[in-house]
Amino acid sequence: MKSLDEQLALIRRGSEEILVEDELIEKLKQGRPLRIKAGFDPTAPDLHLGHTVLINKLRQFQELGHQVVFLIGDFTGMIGDPTGKNVTRQPLTREQVLANAETYKEQVFKILDPAKTEVAFNSTWMDAMSSAELIQLAAKHTVARMLERDDFSKRYAANQSIAIHEFLYPLVQGYDSVALKADVELGGTDQKFNLLMGRELQRAYGQEPQIILTMPLLEGLDGVKKMSKSLGNYVGIQEAPGVMYSKLVSMPDELMWRYFELLSFRSMEEIQQFKRDIEAGANPRDIKIKLAEELVARFHGEEAAQNAHKSAGNRLKDGELPEDLPEVTVEADGDMPIAAVINKAGLVKNAAAARDMLSAGSVKVDGEVAERDFIFKHGATHVCQAGKKAFARITLK
Repeated sequence: MKSLDEQLALIRRGSEEILVEDELIEKLKQGRPLRIKAGFDPTAPDLHLGHTVLINKLRQFQELGHQVVFLIGDFTGMIGDPTGKNVTRQPLTREQVLANAETYKEQVFKILDPAKTEVAFNSTWMDAMSSAELIQLAAKHTVARMLERDDFSKRYAANQSIAIHEFLYPLVQGYDSVALKADVELGGTDQKFNLLMGRELQRAYGQEPQIILTMPLLEGLDGVKKMSKSLGNYVGIQEAPGVMYSKLVSMPDELMWRYFELLSFRSMEEIQQFKRDIEAGANPRDIKIKLAEELVARFHGEEAAQNAHKSAGNRLKDGELPEDLPEVTVEADGDMPIAAVINKAGLVKNAAAARDMLSAGSVKVDGEVAERDFIFKHGATHVCQAGKKAFARITLK
């Protein structure tokens, strides 16, 4: 059994905000398993590493002996959550929601312990709620308070439409905490308004208000924007081991510490030692390989992790890349166009040949055809191919 300080250190790891931490401490002192809730709307059938930030935190709560409730928002998924932008997310059909929910369950149990996880669907109580009860729920909040939500207030000020059902979404999410008698609810920083709604509704229904723990939104491989499949800066947890490995090893050096903190199950002491190793002269790529192998093993198994480097970035029909793939370091003061990189790396005869091959679609980076304007980030490592036979794993330093 970990001490209170050890529990708090693990809970705080990577967390953005805990509301209210003093209340959390009092709950932990009770010594009973707490009910830890996190809700996921099954809006897409596949998850990426950004989605797993919350799931990793749930696993940490499991390791501390608490009861995790993985809530699938099959009811709220059919409402459509306000996106935080100036439009409403499109609702899904029940068939889409249920199909996506099944794949969610398969994927999350690569991280969570099924024996210690309660899977719940919010349609269980929302389908049973009468119209009168839903109106009574709506009466527990005001339009003025709803308009305190940032995206609502901006849209209202800009005279953009806000549908009534959008006000229902945070109410239903908040009521989920009432139905589940949650002690703690986890969510991304973009969900803070909805999480606070849970506290308010629990008070209104005579329950002790839940603790809110927000987690940051994971930056994508570009190190700038939130990880998103639509932006192409994502690592899908169902992607092939070699693809996952290549993407992670190719990330900018400075980004790996964020990924270690939020995605790795290594101790912070071990991660700090990695930092000291690099300061002492270790190659950052070697440290990124440790992270890549850990994550590939989590989703594909240890054997796949050990062999991932053989096929990293290779999507050709004629077999794997050789194990002795040339390692090339290109010196630079900053970012560099891909044409200049493959020229300096010796994959082409000259700059003109590099431009011609790019125009012909004969240059690939990590298995994807490179655009002419592709910028190779300083500190990144990519498997590059020029033509059919010229390959190298290139690091820009």
